[in-house]
Amino acid sequence: MTAMSLAALDGTVVSTAVPQIVGDLGGFSAFTWIFAGYLLAVTVTLPVYGKLSDTFGRRPVLITGVALFLLGSLLCATAWNMPSLIAFRIVQGLGAGGIQGTVQTIAADLYPLKERPRIQSRLSTVWAVSALAGPAIGGLLATWADWRWVFLINLPAGAVALRLIARHLHEPVRGTGGPAPAASGTAAAAEPAGAKGPTATADAAADADATIAAVPKEGTRPPVDWPGALAVFAAGTALLTALVQGGIAWPWLSVPSLSLLGAAVLLIALTVFIERRAADPILPGWVWRRRPIAAVNLSFAALGLLIVAPSVFIPIHAQSVLGLGPVAAGFVLSVMVVSWPVSAALSSHLYNRVGFRQTALLGMALAALVLAAFPLLPHPGSAWQPALLMLLLGAALGLFQLPLIVGVQSTVGWSERGTATASILFCRQIGQSLGAALFGAVANGVLASRLGGAGDLDSVSASLENPHALGAEAAGTLRRAVDAAVDQVHTVAAVAAAVALLALLLAPRRFPVVDEPAPEESLPPAAP
Repeated sequence: MTAMSLAALDGTVVSTAVPQIVGDLGGFSAFTWIFAGYLLAVTVTLPVYGKLSDTFGRRPVLITGVALFLLGSLLCATAWNMPSLIAFRIVQGLGAGGIQGTVQTIAADLYPLKERPRIQSRLSTVWAVSALAGPAIGGLLATWADWRWVFLINLPAGAVALRLIARHLHEPVRGTGGPAPAASGTAAAAEPAGAKGPTATADAAADADATIAAVPKEGTRPPVDWPGALAVFAAGTALLTALVQGGIAWPWLSVPSLSLLGAAVLLIALTVFIERRAADPILPGWVWRRRPIAAVNLSFAALGLLIVAPSVFIPIHAQSVLGLGPVAAGFVLSVMVVSWPVSAALSSHLYNRVGFRQTALLGMALAALVLAAFPLLPHPGSAWQPALLMLLLGAALGLFQLPLIVGVQSTVGWSERGTATASILFCRQIGQSLGAALFGAVANGVLASRLGGAGDLDSVSASLENPHALGAEAAGTLRRAVDAAVDQVHTVAAVAAAVALLALLLAPRRFPVVDEPAPEESLPPAAP
């Protein structure tokens, strides 16, 4: 949780310090790459770190990720101009990619199926607390200290995380006393009505040193697929750069956009060619051949896409249409990240009865209804109305995401769990990048239609920051245009939710659960 807090806090803390950073370093035209470069590095490294954790163990990968993140943080604090800061943010992202997927995988290694919702919900709480506390921390540091402290504050927390991991997380080498994991992909039984595994509680396990499943001996490790890793990195970089910058840095039908998209297609084909011939590929074909994992991958891509709608456009709606200040607008959205982990923590009571897929279907069906209800809100309305929808949306998505993560991790053994976890997180990140491009185009298209091509979302939102200078009639016209744009965005997000539902129907009704024994030293003795 301490390691995860580094990645969780980063985006919300840094975003509030952007004005001070730009004022000191300059480079306003390139400041979006502070976030785009970081996101790109996280996304393209997720599958690589997942495979490396299956090959070399979770501990060295997590330590490497935290160390890289801290190195990037230190370098960011020494940045002398915008290009150097962007480069160092990419280093940070390379570390964050090693943190996010590996922590989720370790949670599944340490805790039996019955206890995983509790620890996963605690990890979700880290993101919720970060979403609430991050802007305040970043604003205080940028205002009363210096923006460089936004990055330096990571160092003490990272040092604590490194010490705890190095001291308390142990991985026995296979064949030297640690139990071998269950055969990868061998299902002992269909998903049970009650969860499998030891009944030792998560709280008791947290008090002991943690020993996770055995790591392969040096001589038994397959060769690392470095050509495949480079191909995945290159293909992801080209695709995400095209999606992040298209329509912003250059038009969609311009030479840069078409060149990057064409390069991405060629590199994806090259990646498939390399991976099909690799002895132990970074992106193995089984993540798409096994129905539960393939269905969850597709549904998580749709989740990543639809979550952009509330995350980006609810604050814009609250400020530009409802006339709220930045703090109040942030609160309208923040209720979603409060209800999400609460719902996730309670989801086990449902999926232990009806199964992973049925629980997730219920959650996404509710999310689709909430998103479809947003355009029905009155104009201009009151702040409590979108806040209530966000509260319901967070509860619905908590029922969707956590059961599928736990379900996928339960269908594989130790030697495949890192890859399986990384694949679903990778698909979600790709979906988010697609969502940012798609919804930006949808919103700007609606505004162009309503205003006769007189402005885009950024310029209209900036104009509405001082509505008195526009006059009542002009301000009202702009507000109605923004309201229509945000309504259309949420309508498209509801369609994405329907796509997620269809993708989940491809999964079997009951996930095949691997009955993997816990390591002898990992948990206290089971209760009688």
